[in-house]
Amino acid sequence: MAEKDITEKTLEAFNDVFADIVNGLLFQGRQVIQEYTLTDAQPYSMYKTDGKLHEQERDVAKYWNKTTSSRISVRIALLGFENQSKYEKDMPLRVMGYDGTAYRAELYQEERYPVITLVLYFGNEPWGKNRNLHDAIEIPEEFKPFVSDYKINVFEIARLPEDAINYFHSDFKIVVDFFIHKRTNPDYRPVDPEKFKYVDEVLKLLTAITHDERYIEALEGEGGKPKDMCEVLDRVEARGKQTGALEVLASLVKDGILTLADAAKRANLTPAEFQKKTASFAAKN
Repeated sequence: MAEKDITEKTLEAFNDVFADIVNGLLFQGRQVIQEYTLTDAQPYSMYKTDGKLHEQERDVAKYWNKTTSSRISVRIALLGFENQSKYEKDMPLRVMGYDGTAYRAELYQEERYPVITLVLYFGNEPWGKNRNLHDAIEIPEEFKPFVSDYKINVFEIARLPEDAINYFHSDFKIVVDFFIHKRTNPDYRPVDPEKFKYVDEVLKLLTAITHDERYIEALEGEGGKPKDMCEVLDRVEARGKQTGALEVLASLVKDGILTLADAAKRANLTPAEFQKKTASFAAKN
């Protein structure tokens, strides 16, 4: 989980990408937030329970500032992202914890500003019921009028309308295009693919969300790093075919139909390389 979180955060932590995500999701692509108005916020905060201090960490957090003559003058808001590849029924409690801690910190400083958290959900299935506090906890009917509700902002990336792709202008547009089309068409290829600016970070994010190592492996290949998603998907498909062939050969070795040396020769590998590449197949079986 820690490694997955880091790879997700890397792309979103770039100011141009962060601003693009907020502008695309909240303002339909209008350039309300400029990247130069963003500064990094401390993602860590502390809370106390059972007499002990515990640490909680947002995925990405930045301050949106008003600038005057290239100088930051007023803090407008604290913006945070939480990445989810699966539905999390307790997300309203988690978000309320992050936001509440941020508001409490404002008690010890002069500035007062809103805290806004965006939950970026990349799963194919629709997000579940829980989008506010009242849905996440059991509340007796007679108490409901007295329990403040707390809604969360969940954005189902794979279920955004297709025209929303054009709300984005950074490499996050490539990510949105990928998840929207892959959900309904596993064989999709971009018609007019965007060129990568942050190819490593995009492919690390796709690997983390999809749990498919072929995306990060696509960084290596003839011609150097891929320049767009068409190149990436071609390499992913080629690696898939190669993996399928290796799995068949490994099965034949296991059944005694082929020797290790013969199987390795057919795969254009040394026996040691063949064993290394097929070790995961043996583990699955």
